[in-house]
Amino acid sequence: MQVSHETIYLSLYIQGRGLLRKELVKHLRRGHLIRQPKKQVRPGEGKIKDMVMISQRPAEAADRAVPGHWEGDLLLGTPTTAIGTLVERSTRFVMLFKLPSGINAESARLGLTQKILTLPENLRRSLAWDQGREMKQHVRFTIDTGVQVYFCDPKSPWQRGTNENTNGLLRQYFPSGKTVAHYTQDHLDMVAAQLNGRPRETLGWKSPAKKLAQFLEESSAAGVASTA
Repeated sequence: MQVSHETIYLSLYIQGRGLLRKELVKHLRRGHLIRQPKKQVRPGEGKIKDMVMISQRPAEAADRAVPGHWEGDLLLGTPTTAIGTLVERSTRFVMLFKLPSGINAESARLGLTQKILTLPENLRRSLAWDQGREMKQHVRFTIDTGVQVYFCDPKSPWQRGTNENTNGLLRQYFPSGKTVAHYTQDHLDMVAAQLNGRPRETLGWKSPAKKLAQFLEESSAAGVASTA
């Protein structure tokens, strides 16, 4: 007989009358007491001008064939603090960034722009984001970086599933309801490095860091060959 993972989860939650027992919660990477997916909707969603929807994103992003297509979001601490999260769809490589001046459109644009520009040009192809008001300056971001932003449909977190999953893993480091304002960029880079160093089954048990390095090596070799 075979039992699915969902059946196991449900049996554990049912034993606790809908809540997972505290002695089990402490062993989880994600501290979900209730087996019920939730999407926190931020005020102002759906009021962004000049949005390009995710349905118009290049097909190469959907099939994960070409690295350089990113998914992003804000990971909330307290309602007034957050950090920015970015995940590359092909390699699952993670980058985290601080918001210079709280949760607002200018702060998100500045932090996101600075982080994206640390990447080589061939890894700056597109960015998928939800319709949170922190992306109201997306046009300026695209002008500054050359990266087109594609917006997900409302209440459709699966359209950024890789980022959603990564944000869940990040809760091990940044619990819900606690401020994240005091974390330095060096600390965020350290956390990202830990995630990027973990082997992933979906990557053939290679780590995101190794997959990204492999892509960059191959791109460099191809560039040398083309100029020879």
